[in-house]
Amino acid sequence: MTESAAPLPVSNAQKFWVIAGFYGFLLILPLVSCTTAPPRNVNDACAIFAEYDDWYPDAKAASRRWNVPIPVVLAIIHQESAFRADAQPPRRWYLGFIPGARPSSAYGYSQALDGTWDRYTAATGNQGADRDDFDDAVDFIGWYINETTRRTGIARSDAYNQYLAYHEGQEGFVRGSYWRKPWLMERARKVRRQAARYSAQLARCPPQRLAGN
Repeated sequence: MTESAAPLPVSNAQKFWVIAGFYGFLLILPLVSCTTAPPRNVNDACAIFAEYDDWYPDAKAASRRWNVPIPVVLAIIHQESAFRADAQPPRRWYLGFIPGARPSSAYGYSQALDGTWDRYTAATGNQGADRDDFDDAVDFIGWYINETTRRTGIARSDAYNQYLAYHEGQEGFVRGSYWRKPWLMERARKVRRQAARYSAQLARCPPQRLAGN
């Protein structure tokens, strides 16, 4: 019978990292648990607003402030994040297990980049805005659509071209950068179809399902 091996000594550094990891987990746990889950049916505008009854007043406020159609705003969110509050572009991975950088700073419902979000908060004075808050995200998209209309003349209701400008930026749209991206034009067609579906759904939606209507 062999003797049991003596336990290996644990260094102070190892103890530190174990404790730090534990408390780090406790710190991020509330953030993870507080993230709003996507609606169960992201393809139905009535179902979205019935599930989250504070979202319709938020969308309506953005629509009135920037004179933009709610269906176009929703269709952009549907395409960009599928209504995931903490959506981010996937990381690059090296050797299958080493995490690399994300391809961009896009984050939240609107997938706004850091710089574009900073422009929005500076222009509107909404310094406390967060990309993972639905009310701020719809206001941001309304602002961006309004800016696109002001700078390019695209109608606010033109979901196809508004999405192209949203993805490429207004200057990129004017340069026609999307012509070299057939996949992007197909994505914009999807946004146009989704906006049309949302519009038809909202027209038939019972008023009592739209909180704040």
